[in-house]
Amino acid sequence: MSNRIVTQRLLLRRARPGDLHAMHVILSDARAMRYWSTPPHTDLAETEEWLAAMIDAPSDIADDYMVELDGRLVGKAGCWRLPELGFIFHPDVWGRGIAQEALRAVVPRLFARFAVPELVADVDPRNAGCLRLLGRLGFHETGRLSNTWQVGAVFCDSVYLALPRPAAADAR
Repeated sequence: MSNRIVTQRLLLRRARPGDLHAMHVILSDARAMRYWSTPPHTDLAETEEWLAAMIDAPSDIADDYMVELDGRLVGKAGCWRLPELGFIFHPDVWGRGIAQEALRAVVPRLFARFAVPELVADVDPRNAGCLRLLGRLGFHETGRLSNTWQVGAVFCDSVYLALPRPAAADAR
């Protein structure tokens, strides 16, 4: 299976060390990181460690893609650890359908590559845009818990969602 996915507007590819500065721009942006599991990155070394972990993640439990639009890295989408789907995009591309286009390409690839019964997501309930997007992709809510994440000094809640494996994916 290829390490690249091409959609109408996007190139999704594996992470590489040269992605450091572009990802730091995203991971240090307070808007992009508002609902992420860590505070915004304050120095390049923090992003370098994050990127190295993504590059070195074992291929039997991780399948993550960098997302390029017009040759510019604008985010990442995929599974850092199966079966949990995660994504983050630069605020400049929000509202343009980029995340949906990327995820509509990644999700079938994940089901084709891995025999997981479902993909899951853990979303801050204040992140209405993310919840709408995942709903459009077919995810449904499976539960809620309070104070599940501490990001900096703030405790956050979780909405848990799942996308069952499509029946067609079982007939491989």
